[in-house]
Amino acid sequence: MKAHDGMYIQGTWRPAAGQDVIEVVNPVDEQVIGTVPAGTAEDVDAAVRAAREALSGWAATPPAERAARLSALRDVLAARADEIAETVTAELGSPLKFSQAVHAAVPVAVAGSYAELAATYAFEEKIGNSVVHHEPIGVVAAITPWNYPLHQIVAKVAPALAAGCTVVVKPAEDTPLVARLFAGAVHEAGLPAGVFNLVTGLGPVAGQALAEHPGVDLVSFTGSTAVGRGIAAIAAGQVKKVALELGGKSANVILPSADLARAVNVGVANVMSNSGQTCSAWTRMLVHRDRYDEAVELAAAAAAKYGERIGPVVNAKQRDRVRGYIEKGVAEGARLVAGGPEAPRETGYFVSPTVFADVTEDMTIAQEEIFGPVLSILRYEDEEDALRIANGTVYGLAGAVWAGDEAEAVAFARRMETGQVDINGGRFNPLAPFGGYKQSGVGRELGVHGLAEYLQTKSLQF
Repeated sequence: MKAHDGMYIQGTWRPAAGQDVIEVVNPVDEQVIGTVPAGTAEDVDAAVRAAREALSGWAATPPAERAARLSALRDVLAARADEIAETVTAELGSPLKFSQAVHAAVPVAVAGSYAELAATYAFEEKIGNSVVHHEPIGVVAAITPWNYPLHQIVAKVAPALAAGCTVVVKPAEDTPLVARLFAGAVHEAGLPAGVFNLVTGLGPVAGQALAEHPGVDLVSFTGSTAVGRGIAAIAAGQVKKVALELGGKSANVILPSADLARAVNVGVANVMSNSGQTCSAWTRMLVHRDRYDEAVELAAAAAAKYGERIGPVVNAKQRDRVRGYIEKGVAEGARLVAGGPEAPRETGYFVSPTVFADVTEDMTIAQEEIFGPVLSILRYEDEEDALRIANGTVYGLAGAVWAGDEAEAVAFARRMETGQVDINGGRFNPLAPFGGYKQSGVGRELGVHGLAEYLQTKSLQF
């Protein structure tokens, strides 16, 4: 076990204001693998002051130079990919191959995309007799979750830095080690002191202090809708901008003309990936009544293959929460066709890959975000019924549509109330805007839309 000291503030590791620490636990064997300081309002204040001090210099840095620093950061992250993957595996429990392919590789791609955007984005434009300048919004508070611990940091920090903002990151308390590794990468990439700052700590203490700090101009938060509401309320009181990436209950709509086996297999894989801890996971599979029984059989068989390949969920509380939802599904009359609430192993925070059939849209498991390896399969009568069910939750983050004819899938997708839709298994695009409709959030991340979140406009008339 390693005790990690200090906060990364003003370009150096400095002692935390208090003595309290957070224990980092490996979800596979429940062993404490390290500790980090539990930051206080005092630590947050020091970090925000450092970011404020560095702001004017970084904002005035030519975009080409900001791009060069981001390129250097991308290169350091790429060089440290193995260490990143091992760290995420240790603190999140993600299987190493998945950590390498996703948790380490995606942040490199995203950092690279913002290095390019910083160099090519039009930070000023002429509109009639005006010149419009796109200027950095200021000091950014980034409060990040544990499910994709490095990706979520990079998806906020890279566009903020490209825009000319300075940043204070408060990572999730379950996965602070990869955040510390990222701070080391920032240092190695040669970013000026104070441009990036890291405070580890608990959400209700350090997170709250950061969201409330009058020296912060924008709060970017990824996490639960409940916490997001609280942050939005604080920001509204201070007339401060927020970007919120919140919950999801995405629908995977399989139209009658689709390749059923492929749609079901990819759909199950999507839900089991990262042990179901993905806000955009397609946790509701919608199948036409004529093909329903076949789909259920395929899904149960597919889920059974994940038994040994799936990692644990992040902590004991999350495991108990997911099992509670599985028990509720059974109690409300859904039919268990794979998995269940029983612990698959004696140690570790494991949950069995679970599939429910005969789920109706009013059931808890069809409405609330479970955030575990649990799939609900719902039956629909016709296309209008499928659309009504797909749109029938408070969320609207992602979704999928499968059809024999792409145009048919696109026509359906255009009517879905959701921020993104994968057509016939479309691949993740790090340049496309990511974010939700309804209670799934405010604003977008990634690509040029993600950069725009960190800019404000000033028009000069001539």
